[in-house]
Amino acid sequence: MRFMKHPFDPVAVEAAKLKSLQLLRAALTKKAFNPVLIRLVGLTSIADFFLILSGGSGKQVKAIAEAILEVGRKSRLERFSAEGVHQGNWALLDYGDVIVHIFQPSVRDFYDLEGLWAEAPREVFPADVLQEIEMAKPEEDEWD
Repeated sequence: MRFMKHPFDPVAVEAAKLKSLQLLRAALTKKAFNPVLIRLVGLTSIADFFLILSGGSGKQVKAIAEAILEVGRKSRLERFSAEGVHQGNWALLDYGDVIVHIFQPSVRDFYDLEGLWAEAPREVFPADVLQEIEMAKPEEDEWD
């Protein structure tokens, strides 16, 4: 059973944000692209953040998910669920206060989580993370 904290505990929310950035960095080692961090605090009790990422192929989605899972294991992060990792279209990694969604671009467009949570604010990534995101970007024709 999940331990649900008060949604406005600023220390817990900051810890969840830092966890999101740690998981994002793991994803970037496998060239994840188009990351979005959606802040859900006060909007739902399912999580404090959604981290949404893309991978250009089923193999890449799987590799990104496995890199995140490895960092989670090494950091002893409690994980509640991992779904779809081996299918490669959409992987969902539930770390309680952070839920990571890794999609192939067409699947991401179809499910449109960003649109479903349009009222939720997007977090701005720190400058060092923005540099890592830029370095991980695929070439324009890499996934065509």
